[in-house]
Amino acid sequence: MDQLRQSLLDAPIIEKGEYQYFVHPISDGVPMLEPELLREIVIRIIRKAELENVDKIVTPAAMGIHISTALSLMTDIPLVVIRKRQYGLDGEVPLFQETGYSESEMYINDVEEGDRVLVLDDVLSTGGTMKAILDALTDEVGADVVDVVAVIKKAGPNELDETDYNVKTLINVTVEDGEVVIVDAQGDE
Repeated sequence: MDQLRQSLLDAPIIEKGEYQYFVHPISDGVPMLEPELLREIVIRIIRKAELENVDKIVTPAAMGIHISTALSLMTDIPLVVIRKRQYGLDGEVPLFQETGYSESEMYINDVEEGDRVLVLDDVLSTGGTMKAILDALTDEVGADVVDVVAVIKKAGPNELDETDYNVKTLINVTVEDGEVVIVDAQGDE
């Protein structure tokens, strides 16, 4: 069960301005995602997340889709993708998302009041996207957020720190001097 840790240690680092960014199959789709890495991640999510009585897995497009699809296949829990495109369907709920490097709107479909959901994403960094999703699900939709999981957490302060939201993670990392450093190999509970 060390593939996630090793894959992060081996991840290429690129510079975006002064920001050092790791490139990883889970967060970027490159390098190639090996099935055994995805399988390891999904098994760890199943062991860590509260899945009992969850009605739907909810994930933002795009990089949470592959993880959530694999989890859905393993658990038979339906999957809802929060999209960046408005469709105008009945019950569609818009949310404003702000990350460390962009702003945009996203749209929630197929989540209704009282639905018990697991929110799953690839990376928790600034917390902007996750906070916007959780606020919209609870305040606008009226869903019951049973659990929240991010595969990788970039260590440091984020927008969820001063909220009641608890995000479980599989591994916590930072980038220092052009290398990924594992801060907590077990992640957050």
